[in-house]
Order: sequence, then C-alpha cells, then structure tokens
Amino acid sequence: MKIKELANQCKQYVIDMRREFHMYPEPSWGEIRTSQRVKEELEKIGVPYISVANTGVVATIQGNQAGKTVALRADMDALQVQETSAVSYRSQNEGIMHACGHDGHTAMLLGAAKILNEMKDEIKGTVKLFFQPAEEVAQGAKKMIEEGVMDGVDGVFAIHLWADIPYGTVCVEEGPRMASADFFKIFVQGKGGHGSLPHQGVDAVVAASAIVMDLQSIVSREISPLESAVVSVGMLHSGTRANVIASKAVLEGTTRSFNPEIRNAFPTIIERIAKNTGNSYRAEVSFEHICGTPATINEAVSSRRAQKAVENILSEEALIHMEKVTGGEDFSLFLEKAPGAIAFVGVRNEEKEACYPHHHERFNMDEDGLEIGTALYAQYAMMFLAE
Repeated sequence: MKIKELANQCKQYVIDMRREFHMYPEPSWGEIRTSQRVKEELEKIGVPYISVANTGVVATIQGNQAGKTVALRADMDALQVQETSAVSYRSQNEGIMHACGHDGHTAMLLGAAKILNEMKDEIKGTVKLFFQPAEEVAQGAKKMIEEGVMDGVDGVFAIHLWADIPYGTVCVEEGPRMASADFFKIFVQGKGGHGSLPHQGVDAVVAASAIVMDLQSIVSREISPLESAVVSVGMLHSGTRANVIASKAVLEGTTRSFNPEIRNAFPTIIERIAKNTGNSYRAEVSFEHICGTPATINEAVSSRRAQKAVENILSEEALIHMEKVTGGEDFSLFLEKAPGAIAFVGVRNEEKEACYPHHHERFNMDEDGLEIGTALYAQYAMMFLAE
C-alpha cells in the first residue's frame, strides 16, 4: 500500500515531467537536454548517477542491506514526426515528437526513483535505473551493455505505455511479446538514358519496383502460415526527372519475426530474390543487412512476479491478454543478459482523445496511466529484491 500512496503523491510531478519532455523532444543520440534534465532531477532526489553511452544515464539506489541487483529501464528518444495535436504541451522542436510514449517512460522512472529512494531503508540490495538513449534506432541498449551497465545485474524490468489497450489495464504475459527487428538495403545499378528511348538503358525504377513486388512472396510462399513474419520496404529512392531513365535505385526495408530461425534466414532469402529479380531486368544488385534486435521474450518467473505486482497495485482484473506485436524493442538485448520482462501499461482513452496509434502525429496518452507505471516500476523492484 505504501508504494501506491507514494505513487499517488508524486503523480503530478510525473505528469509535469512527462509534459516537459514532450515539449522538448530529441532524436536518437541527440537526447542532450533530456539527459541533462534527468541528471538534474536525480540530484534533487538525492540519487547518484553516472553518464553512459553518450547521452544515457544510470542511477543507483543502494539499500541498507546487501542483496541482489535489479535494473529498471526507460528509453528517452523521440521520433522524426511533426506533431499536429493542439495540446498545450505540444512539441516545440520542429519535426520531432514523442510519438511513442518515451517521454512518459522517462518521467515514470524518475517518479520511481523518488519512491525507491524514500524506501531505501527497506531495500535489500540495489536498484539500478537505466535512462536509455537511441531505442528507436535499436542502438542504445547495445551501447549501454558494451559499456558494462549489466555487470552484476540479476534481473531487468521495463514498461511500455501502450495506446492499444485501455487505461487501467496491464499486460505482462510470458513468452514472445515483440518481434525481432532487422533492416536491409538493396542497391540497384542500371544504365541511364532518355525517357523516350528506354531500350537504350537499364531502368533502375522498373527493376526496383519488381524487387519490391517479388519480396512480397517471401511471407506468403517461403514461411509457414503458422508463423508470424513481416517483410516491408519503406523507402525507394530513384530518378531525377520524368524523362530520364534512372540509373540507380536504393530500397530500404525491415524484417520482423518471433522465430530466430526465420530471422536468420531472412537475409539470404531477400538477397537471392533481389539479385535474381534485378538480373532479369539486366540490372546489377547488391545487398546490405543491418542487424537490429532479437525478439523480446518475457521470462516466465519474471512475468509472474510482474503480474503479482500489478495485482498488488491494482487488481487481478487489471491484467489482460494482449496479442504479441511485430514492433521491435531493443530491451530484448538486456533480456539476453538477465531474466526479466516488459509490461504494457494501457493509456488508451477515447474521451481524452488518447486513441491514436504509436508513431502517429496525434499520439497522446491518458496521463492517469503514468501513476500506474510509476508504481509498477517500484513494486516490481521491491518484490524482486525481497525474494
């Protein structure tokens, strides 16, 4: 009950911090102001910290008794999205927006820092607070791990505020929760020419377009229909003007799956199709694969612990089933180093116009959900260390 009361007491603080972070969003690896404000708030709370991974911050709350170490993680970066909502705290940075809830994650972890620091005498062990940069480009967790933040950590926990489930509900089921997320680039080399004489050239636009279409057969014809998988081409750049045969084209896309065997097979399949299709149009094709993140898989014991934490701060009825999603999360890299789980905390509320999907220019949240997330961070940490 104490954690619930403390979370309620700092509710407005967390909302205010979230709105400040929302007004001044920063892109991946550019979280300079955000990182500085996190440090300033930690100093006010009285929690020591170190700087890691360029703009990342790791704070430490040491209990009075020796014990295990649990890490709580929040991501800080925003997206290249132009906000169109009319809220008073709308983004002040042109073309950048917190359209995925990371502003809320950072604010909630600061709120949890206040709670846990106040309960320091009851803590047996150590709580580490990871304020992570560059989640949206799947690089921040990797960099933090390379710099040793997971050394000595026995368990990890994260929260993702989720716009597809209603305020007052939480999903923290075991097993696959989010997909692996990797990226690829395909370079098509043709031969330029006059648009009126296409037979004299090798049209990179036509070859690239055919590659896009042929890649669609991967999921439908090379992967079991019982498996979830995605191949998407999100960018195709080619050409200079209407009457010029394009000599080059560049395609960029992403692959998603929950099965590591499929994840590992994707590069070979995509390269084969791209090169064979390109050759059929007399174009030369080269391929580049960019490894992102593995699937995010909640460990069973950690999930049950988190579910119990939800029951303690809300009720058993607050726990809901949510189908796994093909979005990616580099929190999965932390889960490779220690057992843990990620919880999805609902922030959807149509009455408050918090009903737009993640990465939408009008994304917003029911800020009452921040109190739940703040309490859940602290409750999970205390339960983990008490075992």
